[in-house]
Amino acid sequence: MLKIVRTTLVAMLCSLPLTALADLAAIPSGKYTLDKTHGYITFSYSHLGFSTPQVGFNEFDVTLNLDTQNPEKSTLEVLIDAASIDSRVEEFDEHLNGEEFFNTAKFPEITFQSTAITKTGESTFDIAGNLTIMGQTHPATFAATINKAAKNPMKKVDALGVSAETKILRSQWGLGRYAPAVGDEVTIQVTVEMFHQE
Repeated sequence: MLKIVRTTLVAMLCSLPLTALADLAAIPSGKYTLDKTHGYITFSYSHLGFSTPQVGFNEFDVTLNLDTQNPEKSTLEVLIDAASIDSRVEEFDEHLNGEEFFNTAKFPEITFQSTAITKTGESTFDIAGNLTIMGQTHPATFAATINKAAKNPMKKVDALGVSAETKILRSQWGLGRYAPAVGDEVTIQVTVEMFHQE
């Protein structure tokens, strides 16, 4: 009996229209900022072919000026405290903050500023923009998915959840030390929840 109930529940969930969860018409246009209790920016790369380390940043801000009727007219800005880098290994964090890598004493911020947003599917977009690391700016395009657009049931505010990913060559930003033994290609992943600012 329990198995039948579970099967029925799964079938019901699978039959729900996923696009409804990501319908921008459910929330108003305007400024959305990061819910800092639900935001993650991480990057990964190949370490000598043995593993794929997952490194993140603990301090960052995301600001989205959302146009729900014409999402392509929206703008996005990300500001990261580079020194908040977190590999979960203190010695490695010191190395990453040093002059061989992010040199955060000289370049304390990493930024991304959108230049174009293109709709690619029912709830997917390409977000092109300028990514600045260590004072060097180059274009990068994130493949983004709107996970959900709705009233947050706990905070009672309009909310938006987005996940995005891109791949870059770190050497293009002056971070190519030890490549190619340590992978030059880096995958950046972002998943955030944002609240509408009244």
